[in-house]
Amino acid sequence: MKSLSKEDFLEGQLLLIDKPLGWSSFQAVNKLKWAIRKKFHLKKIKIGHAGTLDPLATGLLLICTGKFTKKINDLQGQAKEYTGTITLGATTPSYDLETAVDETFSIAHISDALILKTTIDFIGDIEQTPPVFSALKKDGKRLYEYAREGKEVEIRKRQVTISEFEITKFNLPEIDFRVVCSKGTYIRSLAHDFGKALHSGGHLSALRRTKIGDYNVNKAMDPNVFAQMLLESGNISG
Repeated sequence: MKSLSKEDFLEGQLLLIDKPLGWSSFQAVNKLKWAIRKKFHLKKIKIGHAGTLDPLATGLLLICTGKFTKKINDLQGQAKEYTGTITLGATTPSYDLETAVDETFSIAHISDALILKTTIDFIGDIEQTPPVFSALKKDGKRLYEYAREGKEVEIRKRQVTISEFEITKFNLPEIDFRVVCSKGTYIRSLAHDFGKALHSGGHLSALRRTKIGDYNVNKAMDPNVFAQMLLESGNISG
């Protein structure tokens, strides 16, 4: 346990947070900002995160305070590891469970061997199209805003790098996976494209970020626990 002072947070801290299911990354940052400001009677403090997690994803969020916010760009550029579940035989417009299933497909032809063979095609430098339900901007407007208005927009493909992609459990229509990838990779798009490559459909039904560079979610803390520990004693584990 270590005690962190006001000066510590202003000079800069890198905080490992385990984002709960249903929280936005913005909510997690705000929870910490509120606790730090309340504890030390601060009117403001610089704070931000290094890489957004969707509300339906859990796991590692790197949150920087004070002068450490200058490190955010470097941290965002590091490789990331995820674990999760792809559900085969169905697609959704958002490529995950944020939206309802829009099409269903047969999975009768899909074997464990075919799944393993197909993963090989997704390792290395690949092109993927970001989901239309994403925070990327086009003409000054976020893609999910167009999607919610029912407007079709052309989304340019981008090159990303998948350095590791392994299937850790077979329980069709669900398959569990672990993936290590570059900045800018959409795991939702990977799930969608993987289903298509199997001549079926697929969507992401669970996702957890486990690593960013050398930082591991095993050392991360729930934001509510962080706030409680800080306000009660000022001692933060880590």
